Amino acid sequence: MTPKPYLELGYVARAHSLTGEVAVRTFDPASETLDLVERVLVRPRTGPERVLRIESVRPTPKEMLVVFEGVRGRTQAEALVGATVLAFREDLEAPEEGEYFQGDLVGLTAVDEAGNVLGVVEELWSTGEVPNLVIRAPGKEEMVVPFAEGFVSTVDVPGGRLVVKPPEYLEPAAGEGDRGGGED
Repeated sequence: MTPKPYLELGYVARAHSLTGEVAVRTFDPASETLDLVERVLVRPRTGPERVLRIESVRPTPKEMLVVFEGVRGRTQAEALVGATVLAFREDLEAPEEGEYFQGDLVGLTAVDEAGNVLGVVEELWSTGEVPNLVIRAPGKEEMVVPFAEGFVSTVDVPGGRLVVKPPEYLEPAAGEGDRGGGED
């Protein structure tokens, strides 16, 4: 699997001020990527994507407040709300051996330990101490799996797959199945 030229960082959650500042909610709250890069690709819900240079970034507890070059006034900032914010891979240092960019997990095929396809990682949710992989497949219920050692045993980004053990609540408990309906 060829690495994607861009990595999703998050999205523009809201316009923050009258001057054009926006609040970017990153998928990884601990990410410092917006502090390190000079530009991002912004992909709005409608209209063309565009490269925006970053003038300033300041953190808040839930998001990063960003001023983009050329975005002036609340109207221009509001036009970016909902837009996906992506970093250029070439602007980032490569991850260490055994580490991954979280954005590289999106698009991987998730299989169980027996090799059965469970679906594709379509999103990452950062709602706690570890990110959660959102796995979807046509005709199957959405699955949310913590990206933690007990749930993800193998990550093969070049091979385009990862091996997961779905949370137990998704699997039938021992002894379930035919419950019968009559009395003895």
